[in-house]
Amino acid sequence: MFNFSKKSKAKPQAVGQNTTSEAAGIQPWSESNTTNQTMDPKLSALVDGKTANEPPEPDKREGKKKSRWLLWVLAGVMTGAGSSGYALYRGWEELEALVPDNVNQVLIYTRPGTLVVEAADGTVIEEVGPVTHERVKIWQVPEVVSQAFISSEDRRYYDHFGVDMQGVARAAYANFQAGEIVEGGSSITQQLARIVFLNQETTAIRKLKEMRLATKLEEQFTKEQILESYLNLVYLGSGAYGVADAAWVYFGKSLDELTLPETAMIAGLAPAPSLYSPFVNRQKALVRRNQVLYRMQEDGFISEAALEQAIAIPLETNRQVPKRLLRKYPYFSDYIQAELDRHLTPEQLAQGGVVVETTINPDWQEWAEEVLKEGIENYGRYQNFKQAAIVSIDPRNGQIKTMVGGLDFENNQYNRVTQAQRQPGSTFKTFVYAAAIASGMSPNATYVDKEFKVGDYRPKNYSGTFSNASLTLTEALTQSINTIALSVMMDVGWDPIINLAQQMGIRSEMQPTYSLALGSWEVNLLEITSAYGTLANKGVHQANYGISRILDRDGKVIYEAEGSSRRALDENSAAIVTSMLTKVVSSGTGRNANIGRPVAGKTGTTDKARDLWFIGYIPQVVTGVWIGNDDNQSTWGSSSTAALMWGNLMSKITEAIAVEDFPPLPNLRNRVGSITAQPLNQRDKKQLSRNESKREKEQKREEQQENENKANRSSQSSGGTSSPTNETRNDGGGSGSPSQRPPRVRTPEPKFDYTKRSDTVPPFIPLEETAPAPSAAPTPAPAPAPAPTPAPPTASPTPAPPSPTPAPAPAPAPAPAPAPAPAPSSNVDIPAPPVTQKKAPSEE
Repeated sequence: MFNFSKKSKAKPQAVGQNTTSEAAGIQPWSESNTTNQTMDPKLSALVDGKTANEPPEPDKREGKKKSRWLLWVLAGVMTGAGSSGYALYRGWEELEALVPDNVNQVLIYTRPGTLVVEAADGTVIEEVGPVTHERVKIWQVPEVVSQAFISSEDRRYYDHFGVDMQGVARAAYANFQAGEIVEGGSSITQQLARIVFLNQETTAIRKLKEMRLATKLEEQFTKEQILESYLNLVYLGSGAYGVADAAWVYFGKSLDELTLPETAMIAGLAPAPSLYSPFVNRQKALVRRNQVLYRMQEDGFISEAALEQAIAIPLETNRQVPKRLLRKYPYFSDYIQAELDRHLTPEQLAQGGVVVETTINPDWQEWAEEVLKEGIENYGRYQNFKQAAIVSIDPRNGQIKTMVGGLDFENNQYNRVTQAQRQPGSTFKTFVYAAAIASGMSPNATYVDKEFKVGDYRPKNYSGTFSNASLTLTEALTQSINTIALSVMMDVGWDPIINLAQQMGIRSEMQPTYSLALGSWEVNLLEITSAYGTLANKGVHQANYGISRILDRDGKVIYEAEGSSRRALDENSAAIVTSMLTKVVSSGTGRNANIGRPVAGKTGTTDKARDLWFIGYIPQVVTGVWIGNDDNQSTWGSSSTAALMWGNLMSKITEAIAVEDFPPLPNLRNRVGSITAQPLNQRDKKQLSRNESKREKEQKREEQQENENKANRSSQSSGGTSSPTNETRNDGGGSGSPSQRPPRVRTPEPKFDYTKRSDTVPPFIPLEETAPAPSAAPTPAPAPAPAPTPAPPTASPTPAPPSPTPAPAPAPAPAPAPAPAPAPSSNVDIPAPPVTQKKAPSEE
């Protein structure tokens, strides 16, 4: 057993270059201190959290008298009662009444500041805070760790009786010079007293209570007991409570693996963790670390050679998530942690002890995680995608019901629901057509799908061809025709489209360009899913949220979500757009999302299939699915895979939800628009043409350079084999049809039977996402039973894409000239994926 006798303290040896860990300068705790010694029974009782009633040893009586004498003098000075013995006596009595008699709690104390996060049904999904921290015994703490904290926080720790009078005098002088409280002068024992018994207020009476409690602790416990409790309870920032937690959070190590510079950095955090955190200000953290190292050398804990060696080592961290007792749904839990700053003050967050009630549905969430994992495992290998994201929202109140930000949170905490800004592709066409309908257009209005040319730019459809047929708005949306979406946008104007999209829930920046209609400006999955929820909720947008209530430790409600709603689109227009989107699912590009009940939604695919989307809804739930790669590498799939994953999840969610029909179509005759169209004039078109021609040239140069780099890497790694990512699948400015793609050398796969329906696309040539021509009466896809886990592509044949039938003679339609998309910049939060390349206009 360790000898906790206060008088057995010995000065540690200096750490030099020839220590066990040469680079670190760390010495293990002395074996002589951990073996062949016995603990006094009274002290052993204290270590076990019991109360020892026996009187203290003579040396403790002497310390008790001295410490009380010091406190009497200090209390007299601080209360202005030094000239009055009676006032001093009364002040001492009042001080004694303010502090607890029994301070044994310090040995078994656990911080009350734990934050509990609950799901909508009350299930605990996460506990954050000191209850989760790792406790260590003093003999498990490397000696250099204790030395670093003593040099940093209390250099006369072994020489005072709880209050360092020199430190107090120094702090008083510094505060007087500054005209405010800039230094506390608290000893390690005082800091422990404050952690266990007091709060963070900066008043004279709190300081007096802290000093008296410190002397009580010193009267009853040894220096080693006090130091052990302090090292386990001190808050060191970034969710780390105690030195063991800090070693993990900042460096991903255990205590005995820390180097000398790492130990000094952790010790330097104690006075102000947020100020000296390397995650906040690396330079301040480095300066503070070196200050601690110099102090350790001055105090004789390390040699001058060890100091020089440690100073020369750069400050490097390995950030880790704090260890938890319980943690489910990590992407959603991290989202909630970030949201707490909006609802609680820093003081409330620091005190903790609160319960956060969230909106997440545990069953739905687990299904969503399962669908995402199986989708990547079953299809990602053949379609060259490694990540996906899913979010579900109740459109009637904005509550987030599922959130899966990606695969494998432990290795990548990047949340692709909230942080990833990606081009939405054809999913943005919904807002173009919604603005057109709201301006008074009929869904039966016709446009001609024919070639346009603006300068050197010729926008294309996904098929690479133009039907020269007259299509209604509904048919154009169902087939996801790019040229007609561009024509509609020019007749409506970009300002009405942008304003409507913002009212419906899009928060990301959008600029007035032709390629806006093709989804060239980046959004995140949460905002576009929330915007589609506006249509599900009959044109009323409900702001999404994940926290429903926050309760303090006494059960008092300190925050409750009130919800925020606004009318973004008139009810009739919302019903018409929803009706158009049901055709996308029943007979268009979203057929894989058919689950045997009314469903509305839209697919989206960007240039070279970098992003695959499906956003769909029933009246009660809206769900968004994104598929792609963090490094913006092309996939070999199509948005039908995203629709399939949507259907797999929603077939499970809807098992317990009653079938509800969408609102009926209103009378289309003599409709009056709720917004005013602002068609582009010739001056706008000419200026826009010049701007986007310039953008297109820049994009072509960038793409050419990118392809050259990929070709060089490919030739180096595989002897010149063509990379699949160089394959051209761009119908918004690319080089042509799928037949013009370079050959791909791959292991032969089973042949696909194109006469049968399938849940996926062939791995070599993407399925053309084309619906039957308008002249053919669309036949709704049969309603499948709730689908089990999808089989890999190699086990499923693929349907042949329907061949468009020639449509009736084209009717005259406006034919202004569209242009390419801008190259939006990436805008992601830490932790971020690899930097993405600028992208060309979306294709589908």
